[in-house]
Amino acid sequence: MRVALISEHASPLAQPGGPDHGGQNTHVAALAVSLAEAGHEVRVYTRRDNPHAPDLVQMHPGVAVAHVPAGPAARLPKDELLPFMGAFGRWLADEWTGGWRPDVAHAHFWMSGLAALTARARAGVPVVQTFHALGTVKRRFQGDADTSPPGRIGYERVLGRQVDRVIAQCRDEVEELCGMGVPRSAMTIIPSGVDSARFTPQGRCAPREDGLSRLLVAGRLVPRKGLGDLIRAMPRIPDAELVLVGGPADRPVGEDPEAARLLTAAQRLGVADRVRFPGAVPVEEMPAWYRSADVVVCPGWYEPFGLTALEAMACGVPVVANAVGGYLDTVVDGVTGALVRPRDVTALADTLRRLLSDPLQLAQLGAAGADRARSAYTWTRTAERLASVYQDVTASVRPASPALADQEAS
Repeated sequence: MRVALISEHASPLAQPGGPDHGGQNTHVAALAVSLAEAGHEVRVYTRRDNPHAPDLVQMHPGVAVAHVPAGPAARLPKDELLPFMGAFGRWLADEWTGGWRPDVAHAHFWMSGLAALTARARAGVPVVQTFHALGTVKRRFQGDADTSPPGRIGYERVLGRQVDRVIAQCRDEVEELCGMGVPRSAMTIIPSGVDSARFTPQGRCAPREDGLSRLLVAGRLVPRKGLGDLIRAMPRIPDAELVLVGGPADRPVGEDPEAARLLTAAQRLGVADRVRFPGAVPVEEMPAWYRSADVVVCPGWYEPFGLTALEAMACGVPVVANAVGGYLDTVVDGVTGALVRPRDVTALADTLRRLLSDPLQLAQLGAAGADRARSAYTWTRTAERLASVYQDVTASVRPASPALADQEAS
């Protein structure tokens, strides 16, 4: 099949460490390669944010990345991109009616879905939607700090009913979408995968301090990742160091406002000597960092899926995560790690202290996690299941809602 992946703000070519680089970039890149290796022809469409970027980049055999001219050719926060989705969708329609026409379009994130439906109104290409995050959840946890464009939740609600299939990444997302009025019958659960060739239990480990257990967190330094909660737990875990891998790629981590806030909190609690900020780490070095840890901690307030947990499990490291979102599916409590009540600092500290005191249990949890990641979460498996969905939706294409396409284009 010819498969179009639409990822308006998250380019698979982006380098880790940017303000909008996260799980979606990794997901789209890995999915594109896995689909191509299964014999499909893939083109990824992302917004042009650099005037010097080529129109088309060959990323991998069978995978090309097209830079779509929609809005200024400059980096913009994703929450400022909505006004350009009409142009993005019209450009896609021109491409699909006059040039490279896909059999199916798979939109990633809600704004990509708007562009895809605008294109479907003219080109008739069926649309599959993965949200990656939902506005209802973001508003619930971030409140007034939520910078999403007005109307996001309404658009997501309509998208869920207008696209040809919704791909939910976990059971928790299905329940959230049902609460928004999206029919359960319109959804298929297909989780993300993990690069099982890169993330393995065997291999080198990053250096660590003698005499201290290591807790590791990997990801963007933003409040919703719950790093402040973990630092507040550290006084109750006296014989461990905390390593926070992540931060800006274009400047020292010490210049990052969130890193400064976290360090101030650590100093106030008297644990700053046991908190480290290595900064952004190249993806090829991440397995060594995971393997160096006794436990990888995922303390986010909410998490649509959580690739970090899967990567750690694939490296044979136990995971302690908040019982939210995708972690409820990937982390099996008492088997591959532990789940704790969200934002319960005492429960988090008690769980980590208990596990660190039992090296045999840590080894058992790590081995079970590696087995689960290899057997249930490979990208090959994910690509196969998605290809089956793509084949299903091409058999019955229904037209997009003109009202939605007209609203978005305006």
